[in-house]
Amino acid sequence: MDDQVLKSHDETARDILRANDRGGYTVPTAGLYPYQWNWDSVFAAMGFATFDRDRAWRELETLFDAQWPDGMVPHIVFRADEPSYFPGPSVWQANKGPLPSSGISQPPVAATVIRLLADLDPGRAERLFDPLDRWHRWFHAARDPDGIGVIAITHPWESGRDNLPDWDKPGDAIDVSGVGAYTRRDTSLVDNDQRPKKKDYDRYLALVQFGVDRGWDPARIAAETPFFVADPGITAILLRAERDLRAMAQTFGRDTAEIDARIARLEAGHERLWNAQAKAYVSRDTRTGELAPWATSASFLPLYAGVTARKAALLETLDGFAGAVRFTVPSFDPRSDLFDPLRYWRGPVWAMMNWMIADGLARCGEDTRAARIRSDTAKLIRQSGFAEYFGPVGAEPCGGGGFSWTAAIWLAWGLSDTKEGPC
Repeated sequence: MDDQVLKSHDETARDILRANDRGGYTVPTAGLYPYQWNWDSVFAAMGFATFDRDRAWRELETLFDAQWPDGMVPHIVFRADEPSYFPGPSVWQANKGPLPSSGISQPPVAATVIRLLADLDPGRAERLFDPLDRWHRWFHAARDPDGIGVIAITHPWESGRDNLPDWDKPGDAIDVSGVGAYTRRDTSLVDNDQRPKKKDYDRYLALVQFGVDRGWDPARIAAETPFFVADPGITAILLRAERDLRAMAQTFGRDTAEIDARIARLEAGHERLWNAQAKAYVSRDTRTGELAPWATSASFLPLYAGVTARKAALLETLDGFAGAVRFTVPSFDPRSDLFDPLRYWRGPVWAMMNWMIADGLARCGEDTRAARIRSDTAKLIRQSGFAEYFGPVGAEPCGGGGFSWTAAIWLAWGLSDTKEGPC
């Protein structure tokens, strides 16, 4: 493929981010996701940083404009009136922040990205330091109230990996009898075979109702919810974010003692999620103590977080994933009977997960494996465009098209070898 074709992918990626720009915040894709999503927005900032640095900073700043008084940064910020979207702000009834929002959070990748961009504008990075620190404190208090060093989710959407088989068995305890009739928007825009099933969506909505009934009080939710699942993905992402926050604290002359304690707790907590039989870090149902029996793409994120004690076993598991598909890294173990190559989070490849996994591999000296993931990501995008996610066997474009974080990863990773930004 010649340089001109590669350059056209760069321009297409920029055009996607510009098209999804709503004036200070970016939607993941037009139609399917019409609001500002938390970690989508942070990855979008990585892409903007390669060609419009001020716009990258504004993306991050607008996200934190929605931070709740207790420190939580919501997973959706309802900045515009989109009455056809479901479930919208009238369903969430989460009115505790300065802007209409959902009542849960999402993986805290922001500190890591802000550290990547900090040299471009140290002043703007420092102004976000305290909001970041408050958000990290919220995760420890609200999602690890016993201080055991693993972060639980109270809703599959909070993990960012909404439809994993990991959530099936813990979800059996959710009472869906009061959900009632509803009309989904996603299945009118995307093939049903690529989206969560009705049974799963009933559970999602029941958990929203559960939060509404408890006034989105995190202490009450943690104590009373039937769904409180320790997640290796969000735990590792927070640990990496804490390390990056600590590095910024040193740069800005801040005290690091509290951050150090949080890092130590998360480092020790990872072992609670180790499944020796699966040779992976897995989710744990905190209500039953049961570990998931399989690996997912998040199982490899401890390397991204600097947890390397189980590196050899993790690499063996990763190689097993890679040997079973054409394109890495599938979101769920492709050797499992539950593997579904096209359904949301039950098998497809996601570009932003690949970026984190490859970053972790490179940091621990596994350059060849990291290069394969980077190469596979580029091949998927070149073959199938900037889709939300991709089939790991046939490279099918799945979910929404013209997707912001896929475009952002292309640019931030420099996949055309014309890298212009700091990421």
